[in-house]
Amino acid sequence: MSRTEAPPLPEPLRVPVADSHTHLDMQDGTVEEGLARAAAVNVTTVVQVGCDVKGSHWAAETAAAHPSVHASVALHPNEAPRIVHGDPEGTARQAAREPGGKAALDEALAEIDALAALAHVRAVGETGLDFFRTGPEGVAAQEESFRAHIEIAKRHGKALVIHDREAHADVLRVLADAGAPERTVFHCYSGDAEMARICAAAGYFMSFAGNVTFKNAQPLRDALAVAPTELVLVETDAPFLTPAPYRGRPNAPYLIPVTLRAMAEVRNTDEDTLAAAVYDNTARAFDF
Repeated sequence: MSRTEAPPLPEPLRVPVADSHTHLDMQDGTVEEGLARAAAVNVTTVVQVGCDVKGSHWAAETAAAHPSVHASVALHPNEAPRIVHGDPEGTARQAAREPGGKAALDEALAEIDALAALAHVRAVGETGLDFFRTGPEGVAAQEESFRAHIEIAKRHGKALVIHDREAHADVLRVLADAGAPERTVFHCYSGDAEMARICAAAGYFMSFAGNVTFKNAQPLRDALAVAPTELVLVETDAPFLTPAPYRGRPNAPYLIPVTLRAMAEVRNTDEDTLAAAVYDNTARAFDF
């Protein structure tokens, strides 16, 4: 089986569900094709997430053109240090860039702020902290950007979408210190059961991705088992984190049923009940 070959369409869900976090701009095929495949398995709504200024504009435009798409706009935590300190090497996905300093970060944040005011933009994110890819020199820029996004989300009454990678304590600290928005979503939840209890007490939504199906992800399943039903969401984070048994192949919103069924098993509930709850939670989290 080719690692680049798209997995087959799963059995459709009987109850519609929403993909709370996807990157259609990084997936193969057109937006229309991606949405049609998702709709064929009863994934009727997606939240398209921006990671930089260009991607956030694209998310807003795509949401404006498609009723089943809602936009979230932000500078990814790894984007903030790139803007401030530059990135002479670049990456496979991103071109090299010159250092822009605080002025360039402020300029980028002002564009995110303007996009966040639009009606079809439902959230500000993904923002947060990522200590996996960014070293100590980038932490200050990440935290400054994170705090600015929290403020933007609160000012516009939008949800906040959190990217938290190897930074649990610091993310929770900043949220507590700055005052989290009314609706806060931990995208691709990566904490353990203890952290899930902390998030639940604060009323934070926890969105589970395909990695909850991975063999080595028992701590994630333990977290899912204790998370309150009314705070659980499902996502693809496509094209990343494709659920087992398709791990390593391209992910897309149509694979939500695979993850949702695995989640229902962990929670010892039936898939229809979980799908209905997850859809309602997503609509509440993103106010659609």
